[in-house]
Amino acid sequence: MAEIRRDPITGRWIIASTDNPMGPEDFPVEEHRVPSTPCPFCPGNERMTPPEVAARRTNGGQANGPGWTLRVVPNKFPALRIEGNLNRLGQGLYDMMNGVGAHEVIIETPDHQKNLADFETVEMVPVLELYQERCRDLQKDKRFRYLLIFKNFGESAGASLSHPHTQLIALPIVPKRVLEELRRADLYFSQKERCVFCDMIHQELSEGERVILETSQMVCFAPFASRFPFELWILPKNHSADFTQIGPESLRDLAEILKQVLHRVQTVLHNPSYNFILHTSPLEATPHEGYHWHLEIMPRLTRVAGFEWGSGFYICPTPPELAASFLRGEKK
Repeated sequence: MAEIRRDPITGRWIIASTDNPMGPEDFPVEEHRVPSTPCPFCPGNERMTPPEVAARRTNGGQANGPGWTLRVVPNKFPALRIEGNLNRLGQGLYDMMNGVGAHEVIIETPDHQKNLADFETVEMVPVLELYQERCRDLQKDKRFRYLLIFKNFGESAGASLSHPHTQLIALPIVPKRVLEELRRADLYFSQKERCVFCDMIHQELSEGERVILETSQMVCFAPFASRFPFELWILPKNHSADFTQIGPESLRDLAEILKQVLHRVQTVLHNPSYNFILHTSPLEATPHEGYHWHLEIMPRLTRVAGFEWGSGFYICPTPPELAASFLRGEKK
């Protein structure tokens, strides 16, 4: 019989298919098409992007020219624009504001064919450092309430360009998904004076059934109430609300565990499209003591359909315990 499970973070319920669970071979293998048009993120094509806002150049070189190892540019087709005022207003019961924000693209490597799953740890660390640098810079803008880092890998995950890149969007509001986490984390902390994420980490490490990898600073596991098959979370073992505040040791451990996890996803699931999303504390003066930053990785193996849209339930065809065993290499 299937199991209905409740997510302790958001309160969301999911259905885990335990009777006839699906393994890696049961999902279709996606072909990643090679575009025929010039790539604007490749070296030599810098003129095809807006002027860079940050870059790493180990051997010198002119801004907006070749020679970079990492590059950050405004999105050419931004969801939100940095110019202007919010001008919040209401029209009857409808609230609205101008589409003010920031939308940046972090180009992770000049090598078009190299994905994050292929990075060495020493290559991953500067990428994460640049995430922090750009967040700290955008935090200075008082119009912004939240910074969301996310990656779309593969066409079915929403990637319009195959060159390795991540996106960063600064928002004038805190997203609903994050608010759900914040409110329930705050409630849990007010009742128990403990972080719900820390308690979850402690339980997952104690049981070990859903843990895929851990380092001295980080842990990766398949969440108990996974929405999607092979969904994974990476969290710091020590309580930390703000990703931008973690130090070099934690950042290196994050680089190591992210590299290994993405490589296992690539190998076990035959290089699927995926999204990853970094949830961190909002840009508020009063910190959320009960919140805990984390990185969610979601391979795109199934589609959300009518039942999910209509009910808010997700049906996960691979229980997280089984997903973890495949990613640990215990099942073939």
